[in-house]
Amino acid sequence: MTTTRKQTSARVLELPDEKGLVEAYRHNLFLKVVFIISCFAVLMLVIGYSLAVGQGITVSESYEIMMKHLAGEIYPLRSEMWWKDYFIWNNVMPRVVVGIIGGCGLAACGAVMQSIMSNPLADPYTTGISSGACFGAVASLIAGVSFASLGSGYTTVTNAFIGALVPTMIVILISRRINATPATLILIGVAISYFFNAAVTLMMVTATAEDLQAAYLWQVGTLTGMTWSSVPLMLVITAAGSAVAMLFSKNMNLLTMGENSAKSMGLDVEQFRMLCLIMVAVMTAAIVSFTGILGFVGLISPHITRLVIGSDNRVVIPASMIVGALMLVSCDLISRLVSNITDIPVGVVLSLLCSPIFLLMVTGLKRGRGVY
Repeated sequence: MTTTRKQTSARVLELPDEKGLVEAYRHNLFLKVVFIISCFAVLMLVIGYSLAVGQGITVSESYEIMMKHLAGEIYPLRSEMWWKDYFIWNNVMPRVVVGIIGGCGLAACGAVMQSIMSNPLADPYTTGISSGACFGAVASLIAGVSFASLGSGYTTVTNAFIGALVPTMIVILISRRINATPATLILIGVAISYFFNAAVTLMMVTATAEDLQAAYLWQVGTLTGMTWSSVPLMLVITAAGSAVAMLFSKNMNLLTMGENSAKSMGLDVEQFRMLCLIMVAVMTAAIVSFTGILGFVGLISPHITRLVIGSDNRVVIPASMIVGALMLVSCDLISRLVSNITDIPVGVVLSLLCSPIFLLMVTGLKRGRGVY
C-alpha cells in the first residue's frame, strides 16, 4: 500500500520530459505566429475595404490604385480614375494611416501601463492624460487660449499636446516626494482628472453652440478631417516610443513578477516606472492631440492579446499594436458605413462595440474563463 502511494506521488511530481517541453514551446510559438499573421491579414483586408467604400471598386482595385499612385502613375485631369485616386489619397488614406498609427500607439501604451501598474484597468489615460489634453483643446476652441506661439492651424493640437503632458508631470513630481506605489499613482491620476474635467466643464457652460459642438466632437474622438500633415509627428513619436517599449519589455516582464522580485534582480523599479510613464505620456499626447480621446483601444487590445498568446511583453506589445490598429481602423470603417449623411465619431463606435466585449472578457463566456 505504501509503495503504491509513493509511486502515485512520483507520477504526480514527475516533470515533463525534454521532448514534451520542446513540443509545448513549438505549439506556443506557432499559436503566436498564427495570431499575429491572422490579425495582420484582416487589417490589410479592412484597409482595402476602407479605401474602396464609396468608390464602387473592389478591395483589389483599391490596392491597385494605391500601388499605381506610389509608382507615380498620373491620370488625365478630372477623369474617373483621377477622381478615384484623388479621393483615396487625400480623403481616405490620411485617416486610415492616422488610425493605424493611433491604434498601434495607444495599444502599446496600454500594454506598458498594465505591466508597470500591475493593474488590469490601467490604460494610456490612467494618469489623467485625457483630461489634460481635453483641457488644452477646449481652452483653444472655446476660450481662445494658446499655450504656444505656433500657427493658428496648430493651436488646438499644440494646446492638447501640452495639456496632456501636464498631468503626467504632476504625477511624477508628487510620486518622487512620497515614493508612491502603483495604486497611489492611479489615485493621484484620478484626482488630477477630476480637477481638469471640472475646468473643462466650467469653460463649456459658457461656450457658444458652435464652440460647444467643436469641443464635444474633439472629446469623443474622431478621425474625420485628418490630413497628411497630421501624420509626421504621430508617426515619429509612436515609432520611437514603440521601439523603446520593446527594449523595455524584458524589464516589464520582471516587474509583472512583483516589485520585490524585480528589485532582487537589479531593477530600479521607481526609476523604470517613471521612464515608462514619460514615454507613455509623450506617445499618448502625440496621438490624442490630433484625434481626440479614443477610448478602449489601449485597454482592450492588450487583454485580447494576452488571452490568446500569453503575457510575455516581448510578444504582447507588438501583437497588441496590430490588434489596436485593427480595432481603430475597423471602427472607423463602421462609422463611415452606418451613416450616409455624416461620419459618426469613431470614439462613439469604439465605446458602443468595445464596452460589451470588455464586459464579456472580464466576466468570461464560461465560469472561470474571464481575463482576471
